[in-house]
Amino acid sequence: MRSDVLLKPVVTEKTNEQRNDRKYVFKVDPRSNKFQIAVAIRQVFNVNPTKVNIITVPRKPKRVRYKIGKKPSWKKAIVTLPPGEDIQIFEGA
Repeated sequence: MRSDVLLKPVVTEKTNEQRNDRKYVFKVDPRSNKFQIAVAIRQVFNVNPTKVNIITVPRKPKRVRYKIGKKPSWKKAIVTLPPGEDIQIFEGA
């Protein structure tokens, strides 16, 4: 099991609202799958996720002066936890 599956938590207004439904959002390694993400959540945060949804965010165009480029695509995972469990890293945000 690779320890670098979870890269960082995603903290936005939308993800803060999803925490009320016990859904937590993480930026994850693009090569990982749902099962690897669930195992990493169990190992790192000591909780048992009930569902893991994965979304690949497409790359977007970016322009700096006269040069046109693209932002890289990335993968995010929405982890749903059962009632009574939460992830403490998000509670201070």
